[in-house]
Amino acid sequence: MAGSFEVTGGIELQGELVPQGAKNEALQIICATLLTPEKVQIRNIPDIRDVNKLIELLQLMGVEVEQTGVLKGEFTFQAKNIKLDFLETKEFKNQAAALRGSIMIVGPLLARFGRASIPKPGGDKIGRRRLDTHFIGFQNLGAKFIFNEADSFYTVEAKKLKGSYMLLDEASVTGTANLVMAASLAEGTTTIYNAACEPYLQQLCKMLNRMGAKISGIGSNLLSIEGVSGLKGTEHKLLPDMIEIGSFIGLAAMTKSEITIKEVGYEHLGVIPDVFKRMGIQMELRGDDLYIPRQEKYEIDTFIDGSILTVADAIWPGFTPDLLSVVLVTATQAAGTVLIHQKMFESRLFFVDKLIDMGAQIILCDPHRATVIGLNRKVPLKAIQMTSPDIRAGVALLIAALSAKGKSVIHNIEQIDRGYQRIDDRFNAIGANIKRV
Repeated sequence: MAGSFEVTGGIELQGELVPQGAKNEALQIICATLLTPEKVQIRNIPDIRDVNKLIELLQLMGVEVEQTGVLKGEFTFQAKNIKLDFLETKEFKNQAAALRGSIMIVGPLLARFGRASIPKPGGDKIGRRRLDTHFIGFQNLGAKFIFNEADSFYTVEAKKLKGSYMLLDEASVTGTANLVMAASLAEGTTTIYNAACEPYLQQLCKMLNRMGAKISGIGSNLLSIEGVSGLKGTEHKLLPDMIEIGSFIGLAAMTKSEITIKEVGYEHLGVIPDVFKRMGIQMELRGDDLYIPRQEKYEIDTFIDGSILTVADAIWPGFTPDLLSVVLVTATQAAGTVLIHQKMFESRLFFVDKLIDMGAQIILCDPHRATVIGLNRKVPLKAIQMTSPDIRAGVALLIAALSAKGKSVIHNIEQIDRGYQRIDDRFNAIGANIKRV
């Protein structure tokens, strides 16, 4: 459902929000079901565009998908009869190119069937996102790489993958996931150094081990995978989405709202709560719920020597790049100044022009850095018309609109729908006024 949001802002919200299942984990885990002919049951799958498109793609490839529990996002997947010739079709090219997560079908297909293809993928407008890490890794495992320039298809093939040592050129999450899945069915032992170690990747490794894989070093950046001849079915529950949880913390602060975020999986949140605490936002852990009290004002911390705080993204366990947009928006109404440094993607900060139009005091230093001078709520943001450039900026702009006096319009909201499940309904349930038009 494309369209726009009409947002009447300046309303204090109150109530409970339940985070959806983690989008980025869902994409990895769903691709992993291709590794076995047996049934795999997954719970807590979010009902969002990127995930639904991937499920559709697997169905077209011959995976039997059954929704067993609507409320809890429960599905079973059985990849018994895979139609490999579908990968040669125009329909596959159109479906797979529209979705970045489709790259992770390559590792499982290559490992199990000796061949996989993928068109050049699409996804967010946040700058270049290269795939070298994936394909260099597959070559390390003995696969032959073919790029067909005429139809923009990448193909890898190998009679049998052989384990090897590799040092990744970047700690890519999807790259690590792809290589772990491929290596789990390779002959011999694979060692991956500079592996990504996000909680979602840890979840994938634990699930593969339950399926019969032999992966050690989980949670570190040095993984060892002893190949096995086959994998069996299992059950798996997705973690709550840490990006949503961070977005909800920012929302509470910006709108002076008292919000309880339910079952956050606190031990998997890493530094996220600490970064928001340094922004001056109070929170309290009650069991596994995160309670954010109503705050009239919040003040940005400085470094110990009094210099201006910098919030930068880094690979896990550093701060996730997906939340920098939210931190930036939250800073606009804080007291104090912060430098936001987005290292990973070169176009992710370009949405700040919309915030400047709303009255925020922001200096865009270059494509990677922005200085936010907090207004301490003296000047509320103004309502404007705007367009969402990518998933994460979309939600940051929605939070800005909810704090602004008057009626804002956000276009291109399918970008928000790609990553957030019925966010308008969920925010409206705690008092927001968002109309989908």
